[in-house]
Amino acid sequence: MSTGDDVVARYFAAVNGEDWSTLRNLFTEDAVLAATGARTRRGRDDVLAYYPRVLAGYAEHLDRPTRRLDFGSATVVEITFAGRTVEGRPVAFEAVDVFDLRDGLIARLGSWYDTAAVAAMLA
Repeated sequence: MSTGDDVVARYFAAVNGEDWSTLRNLFTEDAVLAATGARTRRGRDDVLAYYPRVLAGYAEHLDRPTRRLDFGSATVVEITFAGRTVEGRPVAFEAVDVFDLRDGLIARLGSWYDTAAVAAMLA
């Protein structure tokens, strides 16, 4: 996965680095985030509020893209997540993100993973 003008690669770098100001600039003003187990977020500010909140319980985390499929303005990415909670519990799971791009920015992001398996790791 290249960097530079590749908004999807920059997305993963920003999430992994908790670089919220860079992440903010990767979404359209009217962006939508549909993440499994969470309410749909609408608008750049609402979308951006999701990330620090969902990652606050992790002392370390890494979303590692393992496969990418590009279809015009849509990109599908398979991800391996690995992390450790602030309490020291390891967490690892597979996920799929679907990006809809518009004018070089993320207009919609769908994120899917097994919420029951993750909840069991966190319990």
